[in-house]
Amino acid sequence: MSIKYIIVDDESVAHDIIKKYCSLLPNMQLMQHCYDAIEAIEYLSHNEVDLIFLDLNMPKLKGFEFLKTLSHSPKVIVTTAYKEHALEGYELNIVDYLLKPFSFERFLKAVNKVRTDTQKVPSNTQSTVSDEKQGRFFLRSENKYIQIVMDDILFIESSGNYIKIVLKEEIITTRGKLASMMELMPIDSFLQVHRSFMVAQKHIKRIEGNQIFLDNYTVPIGKLFKVQLERLLK
Repeated sequence: MSIKYIIVDDESVAHDIIKKYCSLLPNMQLMQHCYDAIEAIEYLSHNEVDLIFLDLNMPKLKGFEFLKTLSHSPKVIVTTAYKEHALEGYELNIVDYLLKPFSFERFLKAVNKVRTDTQKVPSNTQSTVSDEKQGRFFLRSENKYIQIVMDDILFIESSGNYIKIVLKEEIITTRGKLASMMELMPIDSFLQVHRSFMVAQKHIKRIEGNQIFLDNYTVPIGKLFKVQLERLLK
């Protein structure tokens, strides 16, 4: 799924960094450079985008004041040097709040939140090909970034400081915690069934005793999670 985005920032250096980071990711389409909010309002009055990278401290019109002028706001990732405005940002339903200077890894985490938002339905399109509806995110593994399609995930296993994502065709291992993966997963599609395991509901073949069978794998059910699972099945 292609993400059409604009950059709204009065600093050209910020434009260069965001554009460079986006160029490292597939399906990110830059639509417009806007150096103040007035330019952005003019562009958005005639065009639709999926995502805005928004600075807050700009001349003419501040970032949050700009957002309040939009009747239908796209997804917004704030990029700013001022952390004191974070609370107000989340009240305006921004996707993420990046403090300058931010790393590519932190930037990637923010973009992943946009990619995994499966609630968005493309405008003027009632029937959408399945690939565009699939949630996707990027995962760093062995110094490279791999795009993961959520529908391909059977389960996720945590072991120490590493997590193992078991897909239909391969297994990917990366550093991290299960809690961080849970933030990316849609809560209505994935279940934590053990302190070390999270499974995709759609791939569950059967449940017997304290075990869940998915494809050719078996996942244990933890005692603390069994009651929750039984409640869901009812």
